[in-house]
Amino acid sequence: MRIFADSASDLPKLFFETNQVELAPLRVHIDDKEYEDINDIVSTEVYAEIRNGKQPKTSQTSPEHFLRIFEDLAKSGEEGIYIAFSSELSGTYSTAVMMKEQLLETYPDMKLTIIDSKCASLGYGLLVKEAVKLRNEGLSLSEIEEKIRWNATHMEHLFTVDDLDYMARGGRVSKASAFIGGLLNIKPVLHVEEGKLVPIEKIRGTKKVMKRIVELVEERGGNLEGQVIAISHADVLDRAQELKEMILEKMQPTDVEIHLIGSTIGAHTGPGAISVFFLNKEA
Repeated sequence: MRIFADSASDLPKLFFETNQVELAPLRVHIDDKEYEDINDIVSTEVYAEIRNGKQPKTSQTSPEHFLRIFEDLAKSGEEGIYIAFSSELSGTYSTAVMMKEQLLETYPDMKLTIIDSKCASLGYGLLVKEAVKLRNEGLSLSEIEEKIRWNATHMEHLFTVDDLDYMARGGRVSKASAFIGGLLNIKPVLHVEEGKLVPIEKIRGTKKVMKRIVELVEERGGNLEGQVIAISHADVLDRAQELKEMILEKMQPTDVEIHLIGSTIGAHTGPGAISVFFLNKEA
């Protein structure tokens, strides 16, 4: 069984290479150059460009890429599952569905399931990792699909950004809010709801916002026993490690993974963003 995922899952290149997951890279545009995320550019390069005054833009995986990898699947006769970045944040899911429908005209027996994760960054990445685990355990395509869809509906995303200006450029907050937030050192706490970014609170100061995120993790996730949770960061590893320690002081997850926020999402959050992902208490 083949598993496909795109670069907005914020999993490192080594993960794709060692776990037989086929990458569908989104694209990053800086000045007049286009890069395939993960293949041609890494997020630390993007953050450096942002700090130098550049404003990177992003675009979805190309239709041609989906056509190529899905046709290869169809010709092989294997089953496949593509877990996609939230359709509310990118057109990648819709493009994949369109390419699948086009190929079914030529390959009516193609076995490909496409899931709109409604997740982003390592919230999405945790779903991909679960799919790999289930595939390796020998579960069927339908069983994997059921589990991934269930996890997706229970995946919590909590995050904050260091500078609201980056969110304003992407239209996530108003320029006026970003200006006032910068003056007052206000940090937003946001989450993802039905695939969309939704603000929860605004808190003054980095230490207070970190403390509040830990409180929200405990409120929504309980003690996290038995869970592997994930923290992603935009070039602030020390802050990510601090958040990990704060979580471990109060809760008992099986493990806490830390990864960089990738180029696609980092182009919109800017340096300094930090996020935590876990399954909620209803799971």
